[in-house]
This record gives sequence, C-alpha cells and structure tokens, in this order.
Amino acid sequence: MEAAVVPGRDARAPAASQASGCGKHNSPERKVYMDYNATTPLEPEVIQAMTEAMWEAWGNPSSPYSAGRKAKDIINAARESLAKMIGGKPQDIIFTSGGTESNNLVIHSVVKHFHANQPSEAHTGAHHSPVKGAKPHFITSSVEHDSIRLPLEHLVEEQVAAVTFVPVSKVSGQAEVDDILAAVRPTTCLVTIMLANNETGVVMPVPEISQRIKALNQERVAAGLPPILVHTDAAQALGKQRVDVEDLGVDFLTIVGHKAAELVTQNCEAYEAHMRDVRDYLEERLEAEFGQKRIHLNSQFPGTQRLPNTCNFSIRGPRLQGHVVLAQCRVLMASVGAACHSDHGDQPSPVLLSYGVPFDVARNALRLSVGRSTTRAEVDLVVQDLKQAVAQLEDQA
Repeated sequence: MEAAVVPGRDARAPAASQASGCGKHNSPERKVYMDYNATTPLEPEVIQAMTEAMWEAWGNPSSPYSAGRKAKDIINAARESLAKMIGGKPQDIIFTSGGTESNNLVIHSVVKHFHANQPSEAHTGAHHSPVKGAKPHFITSSVEHDSIRLPLEHLVEEQVAAVTFVPVSKVSGQAEVDDILAAVRPTTCLVTIMLANNETGVVMPVPEISQRIKALNQERVAAGLPPILVHTDAAQALGKQRVDVEDLGVDFLTIVGHKAAELVTQNCEAYEAHMRDVRDYLEERLEAEFGQKRIHLNSQFPGTQRLPNTCNFSIRGPRLQGHVVLAQCRVLMASVGAACHSDHGDQPSPVLLSYGVPFDVARNALRLSVGRSTTRAEVDLVVQDLKQAVAQLEDQA
C-alpha cells in the first residue's frame, strides 16, 4: 500500500496505497528483470499473505461478522507495520489507491488548508495581509514525478495556484537548499521535493530543507504569515535505503507498500548492501565491455548520494536510442526512464535534460534498476545482451 504520513508537526493530512507488482517471468528464453524502479516483483510471502486475505478477510472492515473483523485486523496490522518501518505513528497513516492519488491528496489538501486559514481582520488589525485573497504558492523541483508536476501545472493553468519549479544543479544533481529558500514568497504554502529521483537515483537534501523551512517558519509566524509545509515523495527510496519521518522532518510523506513493508523492516541494510554491490558491478561491466569513452553514466554526480540500485547510462552512437536498443534485447527487461514517460518515443527524458545531460546522450539513455534478488550472473547476461543488440544495430547501418 502507498501512504503519505504526517509525523505530527503543523499539519494533519496525507496519503497511501497498494500497487500491483510484476510476477516472475518463466518464458523458454531466460529473461532478466531490471526495472525495479517501476515496480517490484512480489515475494512469495507477499503473495501468500494477499491470497489468505482474499480468502478469509473479504468482508467490510466495519462489519461485525468474522470476515469483516479479520479485514479490520489486517488493516490495523498493516498500519502498525508501516509505522514501524518509517518511525511514524499508526494513526497518521492514510491508505489510498496509489502513489499518484497520495501526491494529489497532499497538493489539493494544502490548497484547501491555505484558503481555510486566511488571517482574519482581527488578527491583522489595520494592516493589509499579503496573503489574504492571494493564490497559494508551491515550490518544487524540475525533476519531480508526473504525479507532482502535472497537478501543479494544472493548478497554474486553472489560476488556482502559483508554482516555482526550481532547477536542479548540474554539478550535484540535487535541488539546492539555497535555491529553494530563495523561491519562498509570503504566499508559499508547500515545498514538495522528492526524496530520491526515480530516473537517476539522486537523493535530495530533504532533511536540510525541512530544517531550514522550520527555522523560517518561526519568522513567518511572528510576521503574521502562514507556516510552510514540507512534503516528500519517498516512493523510490523505500526499500533501498532507510526512510525515517523524524530524520526527514517532513509534514507529509508518500510511500509505496508494494516494496513489502515487513521484509524491508527486517532486511533493509542487507538489501541496500546487496543492491549497491550488484549496481556497481553492472557499471564496471558496462565500462569494461563498451569502454569508458562510449558509456556515459547519467546518474553519477561527484559527492552526491544516490540510490544503491539505480544505473542510468547511455551508449554513445547515432543509431542507439534507448528504446531501439531495448527492442533488440532478448534477455533484458528494463526501461528508458520513468514509466510515466514511456510514450515519449524518440524524445529524451525531460528529467535527464534538466540534469544537463546533452540531448543526443539523453536520447540513448537506459535506466537499469536492480533488486534484492538480482545477481552478478544476471548482470553478465544483461551486458552480453546489450552487446549483441548494439552490434546488430550497427551492422544494419
């Protein structure tokens, strides 16, 4: 399930959900799945738990009979498990149908909160408030997931809100804290910055953003301005690194439950170490087989933390667009970037362009994201598959 969690500061509102996962592939020709950033194949324990729930807990959880009580018990247990995983409180977790709904719920709830908490004349006295009657202002980054970017763009089109899209640094790959603070206006109501980018794996400085906003809020309250809330979409980070709401200091957190909460809680450090080892081996093998001059690692920024499982790279060449190379692969199952950009065809990812990746390089990008069960042997199969795909395309030239 996906969830947006409020750790108990100034606001009380957000969101969560359950998404489906890809099953294991058992075709005659061996396949290797490396698209874990899109979704995670279900573990046997998860399938068993879901099957038992559908057989035994099919009732309405508000009903008094056994199937209803069983459903309520499962929901409560899931809420407890999620809270334990992220260091939050069970009562602050709200389940939704998916991460997109969770993010939308945060955005639209903040718009309503902004208008519902306009300063009264008694509070402002004879002074005119710069907030009263104004549109709420949002701050986000230029590399957010479409479930953040599109609803914000829609609010601007409908003249419901104002939005500042802060560019990411081409040096660090991050949305810089100073740039975010510089975008603040009297009417700013929400800063929403993803915890980790779904295409490059770059981890954003969310704890520092929260700390700086919290300090700024003390000045704003003294000046009669509304406090700024902070939201992070942690869907990509969950299950790949530790996610703790207290450390992040956010008001709203979106997480996804198809990463399997109890397994993550028990094994997060082991998962992270394994994925980093396999990801690093993948990048080593790519450079060894194709040469460092031909491989461009799009997700590496010196000194910047990134998710341990994500490798975004391009193979330089005029006929080697990412989607064309994937179409020639017989073993590899992966993507050219975010699933929400899968219909862009030959156009490069807007996220990579925002990171400063040149157009021709970005157009050749592939995003390989490994999982907790990916092996070095599978990496070897994938690299050989890519070699044959590239050779076949270049022979056709």
